[in-house]
Amino acid sequence: MFTPIDLSTWPRREHFHYYRNILPCGYSVTVQLDLTRFQAMLRDQGLKFYPSFIWCVSHTILSHPAFRMGVDQEGNPGTHDVLHPNYTIFHPDDHTFSDLWTEHSEDFSQFYQDFQADQVVYGDNHGIKAKPGQPANFYCISCAPWLDFTGYASTVSGGQPNLFPVITCGQMVREGDKVRMAMAINISHAAADGWHTAQFVRDLQALLDTIPLHLEPR
Repeated sequence: MFTPIDLSTWPRREHFHYYRNILPCGYSVTVQLDLTRFQAMLRDQGLKFYPSFIWCVSHTILSHPAFRMGVDQEGNPGTHDVLHPNYTIFHPDDHTFSDLWTEHSEDFSQFYQDFQADQVVYGDNHGIKAKPGQPANFYCISCAPWLDFTGYASTVSGGQPNLFPVITCGQMVREGDKVRMAMAINISHAAADGWHTAQFVRDLQALLDTIPLHLEPR
């Protein structure tokens, strides 16, 4: 469901217009996530990192309207009730990647099993889009596990920066008894300011520190 924003009461209406129409621009922020507790929990539960982390990101996005923005056919801003993750998978045989998407579910077990099923059905498909039917309300998330970086930015040459977040994660690095991972967020300034991104990162880190994920039998 897409809910239009009431421009007459929206505090960011001028900001949206300015960064969407007058000075279209986006920004990129790279942060270091502490995965120490999250990795320990996954190890204890026998869970895979990628689908579990993607679920945490998708769950956190639900409570941040600035990260669920879009526009209608007339270009008027609004928010989607949910964004489904569009994620990349790597093909070792030719070193290319493909996009896959899995419908988000607040039921972690449902999402985890749907994610696994999509890998079985579409995981060997090469080309940019491995699974058809990508919904309009999606966000992008990918992982470059071979690279530990301190900065990352994507650009949209001659076009509008994406209102939805584009999230890129790096290599997990162990430092003493801690595990960290770089995470870059690229988003249109029309959708989110630095404050919104800071709140999102704060809430995601809190979730990674505390969430007790487990699979329910089905």
